[in-house]
Amino acid sequence: MKCPIDDSPLSVSSREGVEIDFCPQCRGVWLDRGELDKIIDRAANVLSATPTAATAPEPSRQYDDDRDDRGDRGDRRKRKKRSFLDDLFDFD
Repeated sequence: MKCPIDDSPLSVSSREGVEIDFCPQCRGVWLDRGELDKIIDRAANVLSATPTAATAPEPSRQYDDDRDDRGDRGDRRKRKKRSFLDDLFDFD
């Protein structure tokens, strides 16, 4: 099968029971009938299994002694919480 955008051959990856057609050139993703429904169902199951903010325990507060006079924490940045969709669509 060829990419409808740039006419290069599509690659197929099977992730968690869902076959995903993707173009390695333009990074386009195509799903067959019913595959998006499977992804949505899995996302709903994952979201319903995670605790909500009202039921989750409050995180413990830790103080960082490495702050400078301005209150900066240096180069540390918060990492974005990964979802199962990140693993599903990670083709690298």
